[in-house]
Amino acid sequence: MKQLGEILLDEGLVTEAQLLAALDETMTRGQSLGRTLVELGVLTEGQLVKALASQVGMQYVDLDEHPVDRAAVSLVPGTLCRRYVVLPIAIENGAIVLATADPGNVMAVDDVRTMAGMPVVPVIATYDNLTRAIDRFCRADDEMEDLSSAFEEEVAAPEADLSKMGDFVDDDAPIVRYVNLLVTQGITDRASDIHIEPTEHDLRVRYRIDGVLHEVQRSPKQIQGGVISRVKIMSDIDIAEKRKPQDGRMSVVHNGRKIDLRVATLPTVWGEKIVMRVLDNSTASLDLRDLSFLEHNYATYQESYTKPYGMILVTGPTGSGKSTTLYATLNAVSKPEINVITVEDPVEYRLGGINQVQVNPKAGLTFASALRSILRSDPDVVLLGEIRDHETAQIAIEAALTGHLVLSTLHTNDAPSAITRLTEMGIEPFLVGSALDCVVAQRLARKLCGKCKEPYVPTAGELEAARFPWLPSEPLPELMRPVGCVACSKTGYKGRLALHEVMRVTEEIERHAVAHSSSAEINATAVQQGMLTLREDGWQKVALGLTSIEEILRVVA
Repeated sequence: MKQLGEILLDEGLVTEAQLLAALDETMTRGQSLGRTLVELGVLTEGQLVKALASQVGMQYVDLDEHPVDRAAVSLVPGTLCRRYVVLPIAIENGAIVLATADPGNVMAVDDVRTMAGMPVVPVIATYDNLTRAIDRFCRADDEMEDLSSAFEEEVAAPEADLSKMGDFVDDDAPIVRYVNLLVTQGITDRASDIHIEPTEHDLRVRYRIDGVLHEVQRSPKQIQGGVISRVKIMSDIDIAEKRKPQDGRMSVVHNGRKIDLRVATLPTVWGEKIVMRVLDNSTASLDLRDLSFLEHNYATYQESYTKPYGMILVTGPTGSGKSTTLYATLNAVSKPEINVITVEDPVEYRLGGINQVQVNPKAGLTFASALRSILRSDPDVVLLGEIRDHETAQIAIEAALTGHLVLSTLHTNDAPSAITRLTEMGIEPFLVGSALDCVVAQRLARKLCGKCKEPYVPTAGELEAARFPWLPSEPLPELMRPVGCVACSKTGYKGRLALHEVMRVTEEIERHAVAHSSSAEINATAVQQGMLTLREDGWQKVALGLTSIEEILRVVA
């Protein structure tokens, strides 16, 4: 058998100098040569696994590109695939081809052989590659359809009590498993929201993935009451109240991680609609550098949040990532010697070392009353979930003027509109100009899939129609466009990035505020002083190959 080092040299993956250096490092670290080469950045995980497969005479497959036969996948339960991290990918010559990261796992091979009733031919894939493929192909959709049919039969039974259909203690009851699968599949698919929507004839389930809604399930109308009751019980919501909107919260453990879901009900003509917002706590620990700020915008924003006082506003519509930006800012400023207090409705992410207050209007704890109490609690940094009315805005402005750093959100379309919005709320214009230090307008756009995006040269007509910053005297730029592959579910996009418009409130903009200038006049001055508009920020990210022209036009007017 050839040594790993020989195989890597023969295939030109490493040089002799790199191999000798890695061998020395291997002795120091006390680990395998392959692992050392990966940690040193000489090899990728895929290249290492491919070389190891060659060493033992086995085939290597890249499951992001290799076709997978769904008939083969259906022969083995998804639970078994997840337990052993294996995936049947084909049936060849009467044997099942099994992708595995550990070909020495005899138990996995034996169990698959027994379950499929045919011989097993193992092939090698990377662990990460396998887990992604299992998430794609071992989906809960089919099982949810079977469960909804089983539950429909239960509902149709003469002795069925519809009023108690959601109140199950048996984890194996069809309705319990249906709701559990619905939630876990949504988390697996990276959904930010799970919509359960009653229609005239059925119950529709949609997931919002990367900002776009995808329909994943339609179930019989008869199971509607049981599903909604079950979700309400899990979220500690009153199941008897069906005439008014309600809010609740639930927690689930998914792949060893605790994930919270914020649940909201809304009465509609066909029954109660439920929306579950998936709150992954890892989002709250993001670094500002992870939020796709351009260097110019990051430097401007950093100059503001490192000041000891003043107000910073993040604006944009619902679901534009405002809370994520504020939490990342808190992570940047939070230190043991600083007292940070937040007032939120609701508290979306629990953060260590920070005092978080949940608004409770029924008990008289509103944004304004909580903020008054906070200012008597010796804060250095105050985060307000949202400025909604004159009273809250007034107290927040005063806090910013009296030595506190105040972070909050506002619903406006762009950064300059924040100044006119505050004056419309009844805040004195000179106070707005003095207290406000920086406004960040934000949108989320889908990121091109790194596996399948391809370069292309657009035509002059396409660039002109999109108003892309290009001069006819210049050569046509090379941009990237979506293609679609198994890794991105054929959409061409995977993940999201933020577009930013960062406006510093300078003396000239203060004068605009005092003069009651329009947002268009404020915008013109800010652009003259170097502010990039949302669309200009988007075009720069298109030029960097991060997203497409079509995506920027979709999210920015």
